Amino acid sequence: MTREPAVAVVGAGMSGMCMAIKLLEAGITDVTIYEKSHDVGGTWRDNTYPGLSCDVPSRFYQYTFAANPNWTHLFSPGPEIQKYFSGIADRFDLRSRIRFRTEIVEARFDADRWHLRTSRGTEHVVDFLVSATGILRELRYPKITGLADFGGPTMHSARWDHSVETTGKRVAVIGTGSTGVQIVCGLAEEVGRLELFQRSAQWILPTPNPAYTPLAGPLHRRIPLMNRIGYRTHREVIEFFSKALVKPGWHRTVLTKICEANLRSVRDPELRRKLTPDHLPMCRRLIVSGGFYRAIQRENVDLVTEAIDHIEQRGIVTEDGRLHEVDVIVLATGFDAHAYMRPMNLIGRDGITIDDAWEGGPRARLTVAIPGFPNFFMIMGPHSPVGNYSLVAIAETQCKHIVRWIEKWRAGTFDSVAPTPEATAGFNAEMRAALPNTVWATGCTSWYLGKDGLPELWPWAPDVHRDRLLAPPDLDDYELRTTQPAK
Repeated sequence: MTREPAVAVVGAGMSGMCMAIKLLEAGITDVTIYEKSHDVGGTWRDNTYPGLSCDVPSRFYQYTFAANPNWTHLFSPGPEIQKYFSGIADRFDLRSRIRFRTEIVEARFDADRWHLRTSRGTEHVVDFLVSATGILRELRYPKITGLADFGGPTMHSARWDHSVETTGKRVAVIGTGSTGVQIVCGLAEEVGRLELFQRSAQWILPTPNPAYTPLAGPLHRRIPLMNRIGYRTHREVIEFFSKALVKPGWHRTVLTKICEANLRSVRDPELRRKLTPDHLPMCRRLIVSGGFYRAIQRENVDLVTEAIDHIEQRGIVTEDGRLHEVDVIVLATGFDAHAYMRPMNLIGRDGITIDDAWEGGPRARLTVAIPGFPNFFMIMGPHSPVGNYSLVAIAETQCKHIVRWIEKWRAGTFDSVAPTPEATAGFNAEMRAALPNTVWATGCTSWYLGKDGLPELWPWAPDVHRDRLLAPPDLDDYELRTTQPAK
């Protein structure tokens, strides 16, 4: 007799919806998604700033089981991606399974089941818990003296206030990561003056973003093979150059030369010097932009490299004593990429908390599971390949891996499963041994680094992640417990 599991998925973003769909495809119907916000989409719901686009090609940034023939550009604008994921929720009838505005505040494993408590005060009991909370979720605000004293609007990039008028205004952008670069490109032509406050320079990979021809959509609709070819082509190209991330060689040299040549397009030698990073390309997440260097060279755009001392009512004061009077401040200061499912209070077997388990930093077995937390899985967990690769592809791989474990539970193979501490420690030691070959270990600060100063990323090529997660698991690496006879 086959058992039917109850599964809770936390988060209705790209990965949470992928998990629910894969469970339903496997015939697992007791699936509930808990979403603390009002709609699906995750990061694409929350981020609506000017210039927003994906830095992964559109035809690779989509589910393999739900190709979109109607992408308008090589790199899709944000609203188009949100429309795609919203359509996925409708197409697969997921909204009826989503509990919107419902946050899981605590999850406790007891008697081989997860006991959930929500922000609404309700309690639910399930057999499996899947965290699909995403990476870019918990906002990071800069610790700048006087930030609250500014007299004009201040907004984080992920909380864009569209009621704030920026046309013709003096705008300050703090932060030069991918988001800051996109906002500069999106605002440069409309603002009166824009000042970009740069703490450290970034490498820019020049990537034009051509529109697809009017024939592309009809052809992809009528010939599904073209969707598969487009997906596979972009995946193969990205995986080919991903080798530059994980080992030295000509791939790394070529990408470095391309970035250096792009930097030389900045005509002013002093501005070019200020924009020259002190680390190798790809040591931080490589920024993809075809227009940033043109935007930063506009007459109404200034690059400020003096450190910020404080903020007052009129604007930003840098350490040289200069007051930069502005009308609007934009914080492109990113997210806490190491939060994962927190602030949810996760309590595993025998009362172990996630803070106890991760006292030395987030650790997982094969990016999806943690010792001491049975029947719990993560999508985009620690060490996932989250560089310039498609997170949709990573999510699909992790979801397939998770479904395989749940299907073993359905067959009565076990009642609870978690990786052993020994296997998890061995996996992390294996990763640490591979890290010196990666570009992330060549010397730079980034959100990739953990408490120990080492990158918390998959140190091998993305195809290795796919192969390892989809291979049959070595059951000796897992603690399988059975409290009732197998059926």
